[in-house]
Amino acid sequence: MQENVSLVSHHQVVENAKMESWEVPHVSQLHSWDCGLACVLMALNTIGINNCSIQALAELCSTTSIWTVDLAYLLQKFSVRFSYFTVTLGANPNYSAETFYKEQLPTDLVRVDRLFQKAREKGINIQCRSINEKEISLFILSGKYIAVALVDQYKLSRSWVEDVILSGLKDSKSSYTGHYVVICGYDANADEFEIRDPASSRISERISSKCLEEARKSFGTDEDLLLISLEKSNEQQNSSSGQYFPLCKLLDLKIILDAGGSVLFCYVLFFPQVWLMVDGPVGHFQLLSGLLPFHRTKF
Repeated sequence: MQENVSLVSHHQVVENAKMESWEVPHVSQLHSWDCGLACVLMALNTIGINNCSIQALAELCSTTSIWTVDLAYLLQKFSVRFSYFTVTLGANPNYSAETFYKEQLPTDLVRVDRLFQKAREKGINIQCRSINEKEISLFILSGKYIAVALVDQYKLSRSWVEDVILSGLKDSKSSYTGHYVVICGYDANADEFEIRDPASSRISERISSKCLEEARKSFGTDEDLLLISLEKSNEQQNSSSGQYFPLCKLLDLKIILDAGGSVLFCYVLFFPQVWLMVDGPVGHFQLLSGLLPFHRTKF
């Protein structure tokens, strides 16, 4: 879902703000490749979407080679408002010499380029430009945004290297290692950002603006940033009278329960990735994204 952002209004809103921080629940990644999924899950939980998992997000992606555009499509599936900033539209073939990329890049080139080409028709707002740490701080200080950033894990911070949970992310060499973190706070007095690192045992980290910029603008990141609005989308606002149930994977049978635990209906779904809303105790179901064929069976 497109989120058109303007820095002019944010300069006016936050000119007197000194510090802003969001309570973003920390989520640990499960594998060396799913840090981006953990960051998306942290964003979803912060917005109020709490009934999903990394495993479900992984099934939606259907790949273990996660690019930022994959994360953008995930956010779109959940009707999250965001903007995607990058300096490269598509997969950069110049990364083929990088150890981090060279194994998967040949097979990823076509897939990733196709996702970029279809992004506009999917309603995904991609802005091909660099965004600096000053701009990011203004968005964070507005109290309306958090961000998911692609960084070089090695350059992110040497202060907590020993706290990294997954040995697969440790690298004694200085070669590029792609990693995702959530930016959720900023302290103007200290010029430090608060982040959530899915590979760290620490729930919260603080990092200098200079260090974050070096990690974000390292060769290999494309300066990718997902700026995520914490304001509810129209779809989420329309759910205030009911409860969302995300069907995050293809199921042969899905039983929907009301708040009291009673079975309302059993839906046999023929296609995945559809949102249903249970509108109060009467059990009125509404399809919120797409009209997919289903069969309803009463008990």
